[in-house]
Amino acid sequence: MSLIVQKFGGSSVANAERVMNVAGIVTDTYNKGNDVIVVVSAQGDTTDDLIEKAKEINPHASKRETDMLLSAGEQISISLLAMAIEKLGYPVVSLLGWQAGFQTTSAHTSARIKRVVPDRIKKELDQRRIVIVAGFQGLNRYDDITTLGRGGSDTSAVAIATALHADLCQIYTDVEGVYTADPRKVKKAIKLKEISYDEMLELATLGAQVLNNRSVEMAKKYNIELEVLSSLTKAPGTLVKENAKMEKMLISGVAKDTDVARISVTGIPDRPGLAFKMFAKLSAKDINVDIILQSIGRNDTKDISFTVAKSKGEEAVAILKDYINVIGAKEVLYDDNIAKVSIVGAGMESHAGVASKMFEALYDSHINIQMISTSEIKVSVLIDKNDADTAVAAIHSKFFE
Repeated sequence: MSLIVQKFGGSSVANAERVMNVAGIVTDTYNKGNDVIVVVSAQGDTTDDLIEKAKEINPHASKRETDMLLSAGEQISISLLAMAIEKLGYPVVSLLGWQAGFQTTSAHTSARIKRVVPDRIKKELDQRRIVIVAGFQGLNRYDDITTLGRGGSDTSAVAIATALHADLCQIYTDVEGVYTADPRKVKKAIKLKEISYDEMLELATLGAQVLNNRSVEMAKKYNIELEVLSSLTKAPGTLVKENAKMEKMLISGVAKDTDVARISVTGIPDRPGLAFKMFAKLSAKDINVDIILQSIGRNDTKDISFTVAKSKGEEAVAILKDYINVIGAKEVLYDDNIAKVSIVGAGMESHAGVASKMFEALYDSHINIQMISTSEIKVSVLIDKNDADTAVAAIHSKFFE
């Protein structure tokens, strides 16, 4: 007998028909003699709808009350799925995040899991019940409900699998696994049988939406084997594990991210410590900086350009405008009509010319590169947002066709 954690995204439980379909998947797993814990997201676009409802009432509502509202989406999903499994005649219980033992930090709408105390889950499993847990939520030290941010249900599932030493954590979604590119945009995208944690983490961080990057990071840390597969078909999925067999592949995927903005600070006095202080001010406000480019300098000044998440763009610009007045820099420029396109693959470490092959694909498609960032297993370029889909298709064709 194995302990299996299954996570179902919002599209998998979007309506009554799909809820019953998920109930069938869960009970099939249970009938094979397994203990089953199910983590569920809010149905369809429920979270977005709740955010819009909040804006109608108060566009500046506190994050605490926002969490109280958003957590309702998963409560609806778990209860409906429990009812469906009851209808099929199986023992089941649904639990909210706090009932399942999720203890989090107090950063409302973007909390981090501190620990999972799964005592209640264990008691229910001992009675051979299927346990359904609301993903995306927990409780802070003040006994207030918190939410984990976008993709938090993936992280919830991996956290439970870690706490209970599960044999497998399955992430069900609306695609059949991890592909070399988004199969909805690139028709010849190839489904991977296996992919390493490091490659999956890079792809998730760089815009591939199949898995949340925090969940992959946790799975790697605690060596939890993940399987990404579709809830709508019975096709085999993709295993995410430490030692994936991908020796023949130069790269494992192409990803794009349009939730990115470029900020340029020009005319910074060429003195030690100014760049450090600038980025320290952004870090203090939890603004992550990605690609960074610094000019050689002219007339005892330098320019620094970097990227941030688009959602943090306005806040970053406001901080920097105050800063340049203090140090005597010239201006802050902002552009969010850009996209980051990346290739990822462990094969890059042992093969020369991967970057030039990517740049050739962009050249052939008349796409201009604005900034470049590299690491051992990835190359990212910043380009015009309107060219993003063309770029992904051209790069994919160059490497895989």
